[in-house]
Amino acid sequence: MTISPDSHALLLFCSQLGLDDYSARALSLREWNSLARKLHSAALHPASLLTTSMSELQPQLGLSDAEAARFDELLARSADISRHLERLARLGIFALTRADPDYPQRYHDRLKDSAPPVLFYAGKKELLGQPGIAVVGSRHLDAVGEECAEFVGNACGASGLVLYSGGAKGVDTISMDAALKARGTAVGILADSLEKAVRTSTFSTALRQGNLCLVTPYSPNAGFSIGAAMGRNRLIYTLADYAIVVASDAETGGTWAGATETLKNGWVPVFALEHDQMPDGNKLLLQKGAAAFPHPFTESALKLQDWLAANLKPVTSQPGLF
Repeated sequence: MTISPDSHALLLFCSQLGLDDYSARALSLREWNSLARKLHSAALHPASLLTTSMSELQPQLGLSDAEAARFDELLARSADISRHLERLARLGIFALTRADPDYPQRYHDRLKDSAPPVLFYAGKKELLGQPGIAVVGSRHLDAVGEECAEFVGNACGASGLVLYSGGAKGVDTISMDAALKARGTAVGILADSLEKAVRTSTFSTALRQGNLCLVTPYSPNAGFSIGAAMGRNRLIYTLADYAIVVASDAETGGTWAGATETLKNGWVPVFALEHDQMPDGNKLLLQKGAAAFPHPFTESALKLQDWLAANLKPVTSQPGLF
């Protein structure tokens, strides 16, 4: 696998590949952004970290002795990173960084400096950021929620829209399966092990056929955690054109957090499923500015995009760092 020097630098500094409990810590998003600003100010690129000695960079970038020592340790695993990338490539998993030209532009535009420095993906990366709908919600659904998730998935498949989800049980898998069965495409932003996901029969066929992309901002072998799930929610919304919340708890949980953050930032229009027995979270989201998504949806599935487009509000943005 060939990667650019800038991307190689981001992987060394921002990924956990090849690090253990006794190694230097990879940089957090905030730490990388701080270093990226210093590089910008010095008219340098990430690749400069690979070609210039730390003794020369330390005064130029205003690094402390502790930072310089930590950076040297991260840089020392260059060959190890390459071996990890080769192993992942054999599994069909590849890296994408903020320095790559094909990094999702919507993350640059909407998340700016909060965009993940490194992503790992499997499948058709060209799907990332293509027109589509994010479908989110609880793992536990009533019949109306299941019908809505399946309807939106079918509509995406029939109309050529990408179905964006978190790849988890419940709303995610119902809508994703429906989109793929309708001969459409889907993107799953995972908070669980990507290495495990690519081996499952649920995803492997669609990955081979080029109808699916699985992506994660975490190490490909990282297991599920609540923190990871919360952290990746914004990545689902900000790839899409619209978001439909099928079922949300009130003022708690990942669906609620992602929806309210999206409403606050105006990343995409948010719709909440409205029906007589809708969860309390849906009711509160409607009060906070989400548009009502009706059940039943009485028009043709092929008209879903036009119906949503009538509620679309433009979002302006500025470019971010590497």
